[in-house]
Parts: sequence; C-alpha cells; structure tokens
Amino acid sequence: MIEPTGLRARKKARTHDTIADAAISLFLAHGFDRVSVNDIAAAAEVSKPTLFRYFATKEDLVLHRFADHQGEAARVVRDRQPGVPPLTALHRHFRDGLDRYDPVTGLNDHPEVVAFHRLVFGTPSLAGRLTRYLLDDEEALAAALGPGVEARLRAAQVLAVQRVLARTNWQKIADGRTARDVHPEAVADADQAFAQLRSGLGAPTQH
Repeated sequence: MIEPTGLRARKKARTHDTIADAAISLFLAHGFDRVSVNDIAAAAEVSKPTLFRYFATKEDLVLHRFADHQGEAARVVRDRQPGVPPLTALHRHFRDGLDRYDPVTGLNDHPEVVAFHRLVFGTPSLAGRLTRYLLDDEEALAAALGPGVEARLRAAQVLAVQRVLARTNWQKIADGRTARDVHPEAVADADQAFAQLRSGLGAPTQH
C-alpha cells in the first residue's frame, strides 16, 4: 500500500519535531558539549542515521529554530508597499517584532527562550554556525536591495544593527528584567539605531 503524500509529510514533520525537542531539552539540561548525538537519538527513539537525515550537524539541532526567519529581511524589502523605502520597511518590521515580543528581537522573557539564547550565545560552535546563517541572510538582503557593493554594505549594516539590538534586549532580560519593562527602551534603541542608519546611508535606494 502506498502511503499518502500528506500522511508521509506529517510523519516526517513529527519525527523532525521529536528529534529537535529532545535535543533542545537535553542541551538546556546538560549543556551543548556534554550531550552526544547518540544521547539525542536515544531520547528521540530514532537511529543515528535517521537523525542525520533530518539535521546535517549537531549545531543544526539547535539553530533550526532560526530557519523560520531565514531570508526574512529580504522578504520584508521585496514585499514592502510601493513608495516605502527599504529601511523604513525594515524598521517597521523590527518594531512590530518588539510589539509581539518575538524571540528573534531578544525581547522575550519566557524562561526557555532566555535559556535558549544563553545556550546559543554561550557556546562557541553554535555562535560560529549562527554566523553562517547571518551571512546567508546578508546575501539575500543585498540581492533584494539591488546590485553593487553599496547594497552589500547596506545589508551588512542593517543586519548588524538588528543583531546588536536583539543581543542588548536579551542581555537586559537575562539580567533579571521583564520584557514588558525593557520594551520602551528596546523601541527607543531601535528608533535611534535606524535613524543613524538613515543618516549614515543617505537617501534609501528605491528598487
């Protein structure tokens, strides 16, 4: 009997999530470097080859959560309304994320989110792998902004600003403050940062 495509896809999604959830739980409990791939496979009740069919590296077991945001900045630029400068669209999108307490902005005080960010920022191999994700995002954003080195410079600056803002927000929460308490400062910091980008970059290019 041939398995229906929809059912097969749902099974694969469940297996993916089971492996990922088991990995994150173990990493948060014991630390990234103290947990082996064999430990994760056993906890998820899958074979090691099966695990690697879903996640190419141990680091990807953690950083897959960032995959939902891959290419997001480029999509914001491509999907903006006519007449809206790219930088304005990116600024609004980041502000919207702050208002939603989106974890990617660093402004989220759920204990697991704070612990997850501590795991990523505090593990050199994860931080290094995350840089690869960021470089891919930078290339995608540069392509959305236009040709030439100017677009690449703009993309690098925007993503660097967003990374610094998110890390600043997370650090304040990691120090014991609530997301609601930090929110006004996070908004002010974002407004100031994007204002500096505008003044430093001159008039945004319309594409």
